[in-house]
Order: sequence, then structure tokens, then C-alpha cells
Amino acid sequence: MSARKNQSIFKKITKGLTVGSVITGSTFLHGPPVLALGLTKLFKKSSKVDETNIQITNSWLKVNNWLIDHVLPNTKWDIHVDEQLDLNLQGHYIMICNHQSWVDTTVNQYFGLTRMPLTRFFTKWELIFIPFVGQAFKILGFPMMKRHSKSQIAKNPELKNRDIAEARKACEQLLSQPFTLLNYVEGTRFTPEKHRQQKSPYQYLLKPKAGGLALALNILGDKVDALVDMTIVYPDGVSGYGDFWLGEIPRIAVHLRKIEIPDWILQGSYENDREYRAQFHQWLTQIWQEKDQIIHQMQQRLSSVTTES
Repeated sequence: MSARKNQSIFKKITKGLTVGSVITGSTFLHGPPVLALGLTKLFKKSSKVDETNIQITNSWLKVNNWLIDHVLPNTKWDIHVDEQLDLNLQGHYIMICNHQSWVDTTVNQYFGLTRMPLTRFFTKWELIFIPFVGQAFKILGFPMMKRHSKSQIAKNPELKNRDIAEARKACEQLLSQPFTLLNYVEGTRFTPEKHRQQKSPYQYLLKPKAGGLALALNILGDKVDALVDMTIVYPDGVSGYGDFWLGEIPRIAVHLRKIEIPDWILQGSYENDREYRAQFHQWLTQIWQEKDQIIHQMQQRLSSVTTES
């Protein structure tokens, strides 16, 4: 038994070193060209530079996906895309997703690499000061916002308008190229403790936060090809990022559907119209109720597969 345990530990260490070395090497290979090309945009904006940087980034993601397919073959994927959802690499999409683990973003990239444009998400402006990472976010067109606290806005109400103006500018910059703008509507990762603290009415989800999605739809809604709802389920339990790269997540299930954007959403103001805000919350609540039911159905189906096997 001790020999088997030692052998298992050795395999785990070997796999971890292999994956870590490949990702680190790939990052050092792909990162400098992105940063170097990004510096040229200080002097002259160029769509060609943007396209090249996206190609380089996608090449980095291909390495990650190759590792998933060949070094982590024990992870089984269950992916379902509704027929109404027609995805392509030249589209403009807003995506909402439940959030349980840092693995979620890797799942999104794994699915989207060959089906959707590069995924971006809102990030804090302060990340710009993190070496390499912050600059890469900026160069690749991630919307970066200077978010102000409620106390700061209370002292200076003009900051609220400034936040919205910066968000609008950041979103509009995405329109020069295909994009997928991701919003984790819950605002944080799901945990049983957070679920209890919130007294969430949903079985598998935290309460949705409407502000970010409302802002994105208000700015981009009439220009996007689809609002995509991605649901991620880990039927054997949620694990950490390190567990994923060690191949210790047996199964990952993904479901995607298209959400119709009502005309009224494009015609109101979430920030200034109380009636519109209430209607938006009601609309998002309906989506979240459906999503909770989708997760329940996925869990039941995947549980029955385990039982039968």
C-alpha cells in the first residue's frame, strides 16, 4: 500500500512539474511579443497589431488546451449548446456565467477558443500596475475601470457619472474587433457559506448583481449578436485551480443557451430610472431561476450516469 501511495505521489508531482513547466515556458514565449507590440500602440493605433496580439494570445491558449486534452485525459467533458445559439469567431457576444472556482475561466477559454472570439472581462484599473499581467489586459482590450466606493461617490457624486463614462468608453473600444465580454453576474465565487449569508432563494446560485450586466447591455446591446448564458457544473464537487491542472477533476459539464434581449432593455437607464431598474431585476431574476433549474437537471442527469456506470 505504501509503494502504491508513493507511486501515486510521484505521478502527481511529475504531472504538476510537466504542466507547470509547459505553461511557464509558453507564457515566456508568448508574453514578450504581446507586450512589445502593445508598446507600438503608444505611437500609432493599428488594427493589425490588435489582430496579431489576439493571434498570439490564442496560440498561448492552444498550448493550454493541448495540455488539457493530452496531459489531463482523465477529465471528461460534457458540453451542450442549444440549437438556437449560433456561435462564430467573428461575432460580438456578451456572456453571463455562474462562478464557483478559478477553473471557470479556463473552462470558458477551453470551450471558446475554436467557437468564439477572445473572452474579455471587466477588470480593476489598479491591475495595470501588476507587471506583465496588467499591461497584457490593457493591450488585449480588457475593459479596465477606476471603480469608486459608495463613500467616495457620496462625497463627490460626479464620480458616479465618471465611472459610467469610463465603462462606456471601455466597452465601445471592443467594437473595433470581434469580442466576447464575460460577466460573472453573482459578483463572487459561490460557496455554501456565502449562500447561507445571502439567504439566496436559489439552490445552486448566489443572488445576481444586475448593475454590470445592465451597463454592458445599455452600451453594447444593439450591437451584440447574442447574449450567451453559460452554465458550468462540476458533478463530482468543486475543486481548486491546482487540482484541475493535476487532472483531479473527473468531469466538467457545460451548457450554453441564447437569451433574447427585449427591446425595452435598450431604451432605458438602469442608473436613473427606478421603474426600469425594477423591471430589469425582474427579468434577470427569471433568467436566474431558469439557470438554477438547468443546473438541477444537469446534476440529476450526470448523477444518473454515475449510478448506471
